[in-house]
Amino acid sequence: MDKIESMLKSMQEREREHFLLLSLSNSFARCSSYNEFVTVVNNELKNSLFFDFLAIGTSDQEEKKYQLFFHSDPKIAKSSDGIFYDLNDCYFNVALQSAEPVIVDFVLPPQKKITVPLFVTQTKALGMRELVIIPLEYHKNNPSVLFLFFKKSQIPDRNLMRLLKGLSLPIALAVSNILVMRKMESNDENRISSNTHQLNISESQNSDNSKIIGKSIAIQKIKTLIHQVASSDSGVLILGESGTGKEVVASEIHSNSARSQKPMIKVNCAAIPVNLIESELFGHEKGSFTGAIEKRIGKFELANNGTLFLDEIGDLPLEMQTKLLRVLQEREFERIGGKKTIKVNVRIIAATNRDLQIEMLEGRFRRDLFYRLNIFPITIPPLRNHKEDIPDLCSYFLTKYSVNSNKKGIVLSSNALKSIINHSWPGNIRELEHCIERSILLSDGITINEVSFLSDSEIMMSSNHFSEFQIKSLKEMEKEYILKIIKLCNGRISGPNGAAVKLEIPSTTLISKMQKLGIKKQHFSE
Repeated sequence: MDKIESMLKSMQEREREHFLLLSLSNSFARCSSYNEFVTVVNNELKNSLFFDFLAIGTSDQEEKKYQLFFHSDPKIAKSSDGIFYDLNDCYFNVALQSAEPVIVDFVLPPQKKITVPLFVTQTKALGMRELVIIPLEYHKNNPSVLFLFFKKSQIPDRNLMRLLKGLSLPIALAVSNILVMRKMESNDENRISSNTHQLNISESQNSDNSKIIGKSIAIQKIKTLIHQVASSDSGVLILGESGTGKEVVASEIHSNSARSQKPMIKVNCAAIPVNLIESELFGHEKGSFTGAIEKRIGKFELANNGTLFLDEIGDLPLEMQTKLLRVLQEREFERIGGKKTIKVNVRIIAATNRDLQIEMLEGRFRRDLFYRLNIFPITIPPLRNHKEDIPDLCSYFLTKYSVNSNKKGIVLSSNALKSIINHSWPGNIRELEHCIERSILLSDGITINEVSFLSDSEIMMSSNHFSEFQIKSLKEMEKEYILKIIKLCNGRISGPNGAAVKLEIPSTTLISKMQKLGIKKQHFSE
């Protein structure tokens, strides 16, 4: 019995770890600027890894020196600005050559005389006990290394090391994308150029510095609405199909608001398991429920004086809608298991691809919450309704992904562009972006003559890729596990080849458990 419970707890812990890795990976994937990267590191990554300081070093193109891309201490980051370090300083290059994280114990004296980088010396002086160095996923001409500083020893925390390895690629991609965007922004001559046969990949820049690409009347209207509402603290409800760019609009509102120097915290209400939503939004105290081994700060608290973006608000369960409404009205809440009332000043931007009018009529969405959120609605049109923006969007994505894939100078032929314009785009701008990226990867030369569209079944599979993931209770996992063992034993409960023997428990105990869990013969005899 103890063995089964231990196994089930281990499975549940792995599932939680998988969810955490998925959540952090998604957050880093959405980082399009340095400020967004800082927000994710300070508000999400630190709550998961519990480091004291974090730094990231990136090398130059010759791979002879490196400099700090990021340091979580602003003073050290400022003092390191413009300083280059030797790649072979027994820190950076050693990590690149190692298959496992490199651990430096500051308490022990070094075995040989080494050159210690200034930022390491400065951080160590703040009372650090240990440094964990891990190479990020290798990028030619720009390898990166992650430095994690701890005041307490992390050895031998396997969960931390496993999580670090899993995050090496998402963090590296975020760093790489930001570096690429910096290069794009520094080039004043980037522009769109085309001829009768080809669409060149010269970079497009909006004269108003907006991240929203397009010059159509529909897009200009969206930009006007953003300009009108950004300076206020009014709530905004963004409506539109999946892939139309609702999150980009939300970021644009925040960036142009008086809260732009404060964080914009993003929550995908559809991606969080029902039993974790309340903790995700409002946080919990240590020991408030099974598995609450540490105090957790909720998204509302993290977004204080900033903006909270509630994506897919239409998927929020009714019970949580009630609690959310109370917080919006009272501007205060309590953590799960807490007694202290926490007051917050948060601007709410919500988004959904659902028709909330229908959701209200069918009782799945509260009317009072709808009217609370729907102060300033912005409806984003589907891509099929503003196809005149497709050339600009193609140019932007061609530039972005040709640089990322090291295939410079890639262009679209006139026939390829025509096929893109004639496509229905059920997945909207997100589908177009993935289509361009995929076509670049599949191209042999510098001209894309055929565009790689996904089939309907592939679109369905990709959109539901993570939808089956959910946190299950110990009882549910125990039931599933026992059922699998019984089916493996062809329905036998007792005897030498029965499930009870496999589970190492008496057959009477197994039968009793099956009755409590509601396992009947028809469940395993089919």
